[in-house]
Amino acid sequence: IVETLKHLRGFTVLERMDDPIAPNNPVTNDIKAAFADAYTGSPGFAAIDDIPTIFSGSAGLGSRDVRPGHFISIARNMIEEGPRFFVVGIKHDLALPMNGDPDVRPKGAFSMRGHSVGGFGSVTTNKVIATIAGDIFGKKVQAYPKYGSEKKGLPTTYYLTVADEPILTHCELNNVEFVPMNDINAFFTSNPLAGIQTGGTLFVQTNKSTPEDVWANVPPKAKDLIREKKLRVVAADGAKIAREEAPVADLEVRMQGIVLLGIFLQVTPFAGDADLDDDDVMERSEQALRKYFGKRGEAVVQANMRCVRRGYEEAFEIPSEIIAQDITSPVLVPGAEITLFT
Repeated sequence: IVETLKHLRGFTVLERMDDPIAPNNPVTNDIKAAFADAYTGSPGFAAIDDIPTIFSGSAGLGSRDVRPGHFISIARNMIEEGPRFFVVGIKHDLALPMNGDPDVRPKGAFSMRGHSVGGFGSVTTNKVIATIAGDIFGKKVQAYPKYGSEKKGLPTTYYLTVADEPILTHCELNNVEFVPMNDINAFFTSNPLAGIQTGGTLFVQTNKSTPEDVWANVPPKAKDLIREKKLRVVAADGAKIAREEAPVADLEVRMQGIVLLGIFLQVTPFAGDADLDDDDVMERSEQALRKYFGKRGEAVVQANMRCVRRGYEEAFEIPSEIIAQDITSPVLVPGAEITLFT
């Protein structure tokens, strides 16, 4: 390490921990000790005339995100000879400010941020989609969930990026082209449309059967952003499909997530780019599903395939002329009088 870094004016050691009673965090401490040994001529160390400025940072504390903008702040801190010790990713007196957070995904990358509920099987579906994108479409893929203390029935988030080149970042996605909402309550518990790109696609899980009814149940603020960003809005009743296709009652909830695979294949360009027709897409999807569900028996594999096919075929798009209309369900109008019983 000394031989590699000795020519630098300074460098930063970033560690995913903080030892408050030690003079330095462990790796920083070891590197400083190695430089001190080299500077004092200890046996086994090549002699050096100067020691670079060594900065130390704590990042990822409490599973907090570390973003490209944080690394820009770290580089600026070294250039400006800022604090020798700092933190990033948390609110703290020693935190470096993040001024800007660039999109550093590969050119042409396609990203998805899904909003679901624990127990819907969405994380497994995300893995299946990643397998298909990598093995069938020949893409570089990165897929991961945002895990916290969530239990079944509570909100979860999952991420996927598909690109032609290696994906070098690993953080929550602030720039996405596709937002599937397995749970429409995400409109009220978070901001699911944050960072969606102009011309992107929104999928809404709904029990409504007509485009007008689906659009009426989208909150007004979301409607405004959908129009501003010129988003496609696609809907389907994945819960109904799962109930009708699950081979056993225990899988009725969990199979809601796999319906998204069919919807993903329908609304994304990858099958067309790979020159695959519908039969090819379904055949290769079944190969991927067998990898994940084959050990559970043929009945489970075929039930999942039926969910995928129905998601592919039954998802419908909200026409632009309906999106232009101000149709709002009474339950979304502040101060509206709603009759519950007649």
